[in-house]
Order: sequence, then C-alpha cells, then structure tokens
Amino acid sequence: MNSGAVIDRPGEGAGARGPSGLWWLILRKELADLWIGGRLLPLLIIFAILMSVTSILNELESQVSLIPPKEMVFLTLLSSISFAMLLSVVIGADSISGERERATLEPLLLSPATRRQIVIAKLLAALSPWPIALLLSIPYVVVLSKGDDILPVALAWTALLGSLLAVAFAGFGMLVSMWSRSNRTSLFVSLFVYLLFLVPTQFPGSAQKGALGYALQQVDPMQASSEFLEKLIVNNRAPQERFTYLVAAILSAAVIAGVLLLYAAPRLRLEGGSPRLGRPRRRPARVGALIVVAGLVSLGALVAPQSHALASIADPAPVSQASHPAIGDAPSLEISIDMEYAAVKTGDSIEFNTEVTNSGAATSPKLLVAMNIVNLGKGDPVDPEDWSPERTQRIDPLEPGERAEQSWKVDAILDGNYMVYMTVIPAPGAVDATSLPISSPGIHMTVAAFQNTNPGGVLPIALGIPIALIVLTLLLRRYWRRDRTKGAASDSAP
Repeated sequence: MNSGAVIDRPGEGAGARGPSGLWWLILRKELADLWIGGRLLPLLIIFAILMSVTSILNELESQVSLIPPKEMVFLTLLSSISFAMLLSVVIGADSISGERERATLEPLLLSPATRRQIVIAKLLAALSPWPIALLLSIPYVVVLSKGDDILPVALAWTALLGSLLAVAFAGFGMLVSMWSRSNRTSLFVSLFVYLLFLVPTQFPGSAQKGALGYALQQVDPMQASSEFLEKLIVNNRAPQERFTYLVAAILSAAVIAGVLLLYAAPRLRLEGGSPRLGRPRRRPARVGALIVVAGLVSLGALVAPQSHALASIADPAPVSQASHPAIGDAPSLEISIDMEYAAVKTGDSIEFNTEVTNSGAATSPKLLVAMNIVNLGKGDPVDPEDWSPERTQRIDPLEPGERAEQSWKVDAILDGNYMVYMTVIPAPGAVDATSLPISSPGIHMTVAAFQNTNPGGVLPIALGIPIALIVLTLLLRRYWRRDRTKGAASDSAP
C-alpha cells in the first residue's frame, strides 16, 4: 500500500451511504472502550473528589465571609464545564491519531461504514463526558443553592452552553487528530489551544476592562460563556441583556462542526497529514484553514461593533460642567417601610414591605424604587446584586392620594452592621430636566457569623458521590475483564 494513498471502498462516493446501523455499532464500541475499558471513570472520580473538596471549602469560607449561594452555583457549574471540555478535547485529539498509531484505524476504514459515519460516531463519543459531568454536578448545585430560585434557569443555560462548547472543543480535537501524523502532536496542539481559551477566564476583573478586554470576553467562547453565566446567575441579569456573549459559542460550534463533517470527514485518510481537495495525489489544499480563518474573521466582524459600543460605555465622553438643569416642580411623594431593625445570622434572609404615596395634588410621573445597602463597618462595600434578587421595582404614575406597595427580600451574605434603605426616583419629564430622589427610613441589619459542623449539608454529597463512582468503576472493570476472559476462552476453544 502506498503511504499517500487513500483507502477507497465501493460505494464511498459523495452520495453513497453505508449501512444505516453501522455508525451506531461504532458508537457503542467507542463508548464501551472509553467508559468501561478506558480512563474516563477514574478521571470522573478525580472530578468528583475535586468538586467535593471545593464545595466543603466554599461552605467553610462562607461562614467567615459568606459566598452567596448564587455565586457557589456559578462556580460549581463553571467547574463542570471546564472539566468536561478538557475530557472532550482530549478524546477528540486521540480519536483518529491514536487509532492510527494503535493500528486500529485501517480495519475501521475498510469496514462498510462511510468516513462521515465513522467521524459522527467518534464525535458523539467525545461529547459523552459533558452530560455525565453535568449530572454529577447537579447534587452539589442543589445543596449549595440553598433553594434559590435561579437553579432551574442556571442548569438549563449551562446545559445549552456546555453542549455548544463540547461540540466546538471535541470537533477541534478531532480536526487536529485527523491532520496530525502523530498522537503526541495532536494531544499537544489540542491541549495548548484549550489552555489558550481557558486562561482568560481566570483573569481578574480589572484585567478585562477596556476595548481589548471586552473584545476578548466575546471572542473567546469559554470566557464569553463564563461572563454570560455569571451575569445571569450571580447578578440576576436577564438573558437578553448579555445575548451577544452567546455568539462566540454558537459560531464556534457551527464552524467547527461544519468543517469537520462537511469537509474533513469525507477526506479522512489513513496516513494523516494536511487535508487534500479532489484527487489524493494533487497538491495540499488550504481550504480547511481558509474556512476556519473565515469563521474567525466573521466572528471578529460580528463582535467588533459590540466591543466598540461597550468600550464607549466603559469610557464615556466627559459631561459638560457648565450648569445643571433646574429640578422644577418636584412631586410630593412619601415612602414608608415596615421594619426598623433586624438581627440575623449569615445565610438568613429578611423580608419587608415599602409603600410609596403620592401626597400631592397632581399625578406623579413614572417612579423607580431602588434598594441601597451600606456597610457601617470597615469591610468592603456591599454589592446589592449579591444580597437581593430584585434591586429595583417600577411604579406606574400615581394619582393624588394613591399608594403602591412593594415587597423586598435581602439575603444576609456577610457578618457585620448594615443599613438598608430605599430611594424613590421620579422619572425626569424631559432630556434637559432632572428629578429629586426621596429616601426612606433605614433598616439597621446586624448580621452575626453562623458556623455548622456539616456546612450547608454538603458532606453527604461530598462523600457519597466519589464513593459511588469508585464502586461503579470497580464493578464495571470486573465485568469488562470477565467478558474479555470469556471471549478469549471461546476464541481459543477448538
């Protein structure tokens, strides 16, 4: 066999298909090799142990400087995404070049299955770690969320973004594996690119400001997904407010999957190397690289206007200090609050009501009631987004003498002394007008530290999941060895 030849089979033309069930048989074999006879289960045990240790440490730390439940949910889900993407890209990088070095690729190419069916089966196998990692994360997330309402939404968006990222990273690993002449090269390149995308997610917030920082947040699919989930889960932002951060994940999955299945899969070759167009003996083609570059350029063109807009927001033009417009006739508004003080422990919540009354003779404009929390001690300033699921409420115009009531909830995140108060802001009547905010009496909230020997009830989960995975791995390995022993005995029988 010539080293540069492509193994052709009857019926491998562009419109031909192999038997429809062969891809399923290949997928079953791939999954069995990965999960029963491979290293995925031991790696998931390590993942579960790391998740358990991290969960316990987060809960212990929250007793001193309480981490909000929303933030622990975000960190847990982000860890599951990062670990699953690592497994997917490694499996993808080994899928073709590894079989090539183990001399198992040639029999697979000689089978009646088409090359695209082989690639589809291997891609689905490379995607399998993601749903398992997400399922393993759910018990930790349920315990750490402490019943927060954000949990279903967080899991749904994490499943969607993780699936897109899994397609992108597993597909990229398979592309590198197809075009690498050695498995070592494939693994090195794939892991390097994975780390290249992962590192920006670890940058401090101060390093992600400015035009370059905002552009990087949206171009890097890992960083963009992390930003989207953080704003959604931790900061209670609506999905549509950060929809541009989904572009990188969607576009990367579409481009990688398109290149892999439409271009690279039909040109899968036994000996590896750069892809070729047309007949196998012609000069190497650059179409694959051009498609990837075109996708990246399209992504950059799509993101650039958003980055420019965000940069403009980050660095607004200076406002003229010549004069301030007059406030005009301020509406007669009053705001009352039904609580004066509260003594709670970290992790507890307080609920209270406010009432806005129009005591004037004219109809008020539209109103906005905003929550403010001030730290009376020496600690860090309070971010109200972490303390309350709803920072602002809007009120329609009030007729003279009309009242409107609002309900609020504040979670005690950190121990110390705090003042909670509300501000009513009338909507200005024109562009060149302003308004006079009105503040309510304050609630003096004293928060004491709370400690628990079983932090957050996470210990049963932290111990149970790794032990269950270890038992499952031992049972599956025992079954695998027994099955292979029976197979070898039947093959050697006369």
